[in-house]
Formats: sequence, structure tokens, C-alpha cells
Amino acid sequence: MKARGWDIVERIGRGDVLVFDGGYGTMLFAAGLLNGACPELWNDTHADVVAGIHQGYFDAGSHIVETNTFGGTRLKLNEYQIGDRTRELNVKGAQLARKVAPAEGYVAGSIGPTSRLPRDYALDEGVTDDEYEATFREQAEALAEGGVDLFAVETMMFPQEATAAIRACKSVADLPVMATMFFQYEELHDRDRTMWGETAADVAKSLLGAGADIVGMNCGRGPDRATVIIGEMRAATSAPLIAYPNAGLPITDGDVVRYELGPEEMAREYPALLDAGCNIVGACCGSNPDHIRLIADIVRARARR
Repeated sequence: MKARGWDIVERIGRGDVLVFDGGYGTMLFAAGLLNGACPELWNDTHADVVAGIHQGYFDAGSHIVETNTFGGTRLKLNEYQIGDRTRELNVKGAQLARKVAPAEGYVAGSIGPTSRLPRDYALDEGVTDDEYEATFREQAEALAEGGVDLFAVETMMFPQEATAAIRACKSVADLPVMATMFFQYEELHDRDRTMWGETAADVAKSLLGAGADIVGMNCGRGPDRATVIIGEMRAATSAPLIAYPNAGLPITDGDVVRYELGPEEMAREYPALLDAGCNIVGACCGSNPDHIRLIADIVRARARR
């Protein structure tokens, strides 16, 4: 029997547009997470809070909600001296989202970067491709055990790390893999590139070549640049595309960080993002369920048309 996560790919093939969720760090900090603390530890210590965030996004209209496991690899958790809890925190993260998901909702297992550089570029010993793949495989196995419908490899900056994560996910379960990269806007050249200088078209081709089923971008400058990036990807591939950009740029006021775009300002950009060929839309840093609610309204209005 095929995993239900594959319904997402089939729905996109039929012309459906799906709604992703919004920011997690934003919501966790609002709930009291301290700077420098481990977000994934809250899957154990503040399970009700994490489940409430998932519920808030489903209630706002998200079809797909992520697990609170962005930094859940052993390499990343070792920074907090809790690498030995990798399996536990990822299983719990998946179970929390699964518990509150409606029957028609999907749970994506979040897999973010390790914050460790590839060996070729690191000033320390760095990480080999095999080491990347092993740490991502451990996380993906735990997420699959916890009941995710698909994997979300996200905010990747280095091609080696992204492709290793995709391969790891594909090796542990027959679930679809979404993969997104972080792009920087180069104002001088009026273009978007990864930290390694890759174009949007290059990224789409390399992620799909590694085995991803859905590709795109997340984080970054905002929905205006997401529209450009998705347009360039769409020109290079007919594969399903996803975008969940930040709510604009961060604005720091003392110890308080807010983002440029409120829900109305952000949602105003999404018709253009859909016109560019995006199949799944959501939001990232600086967004909350209010942003997703208005984005979901736009998606529903487009479907009625």
C-alpha cells in the first residue's frame, strides 16, 4: 500500500495548490523559548505548546504542517550535549504533529542543516558526504517511526548537504521528499543565488537529480524574491514546486526582532507567486497562523476561479 504522502504529488498533478505552514522559531520564541536554547527539546519539555502550534496552523488552513525537528540531527543536537536523544526527540516531534493532524492533514518531517561545513570548505575537520548521509539517515528513520507522511529537507545552503539529506530520506522509507534551498538576493546584480553561487534553475535540477519529488525555496528575503526564484525554477522543470519565504527582512529593535511584512502585506504577494507556477505555498521566519490564514484564503479563491 502506497504511503498517503504520495497523495500530495498526485493532487498537484491534478492541479491542486496546497498550503504549507508558517514560522516555528517565531512561535516558539513568542511562547518563551530563550535565545540559545534547543527548540527540539520542547518536544519533550513543552509538548502541549508544540502541539498547540501545529494545531494553530492546521486551523489556519495549512494542508501540510511540519514537525518541530529542524535541528534534530545528531550533529546539531551535539551542540546542546543531547545527541544521544536524537531518536527520542524526532519520534516525539513527529507524534506531536500527527496527534493533532486532521484526517485530511499531512505531516512533514522537518530536516534542516547541521550547521557543519563540508570537509572541502571547513576550517575544522568538516563533514564528509558519508557523515552527512549517516546523520540525516538517523533522523529520517526516527521521523518515519513517528509517523510523518513526507520529509521536508529545508533551508539547505550547500549542495553536498542537501543531496546527502535527500539520499538519506530515500534510503529509509518510501515517502516523498520535499527539498528547499536558501537563496540570497544579490542587490548589486539583481539576482538570487545560493551561498555557493547556484542559480534557481541549477538548484531545481540538482535536487531533482538527487531524488527529490518536490523542490523549491524557503526562508530568504520575502515573497517578492520567492516569485522570481520559482519562476526561474518553473522555466527549468515541470516538477512540483514549493515556496515558503520569510515575512520580509528582520528588523531589530534592541532585543526584539520583528519582520517587515504583516499578514496582509505578505499575502498580497501570493497571487504573483501562484502565477509563477508554485504548487505549495507557505511562509517561514516572522510568520504566524494569521499570515497562513490569509495565504490560505488566496489559495481557496484561486481554486474557485
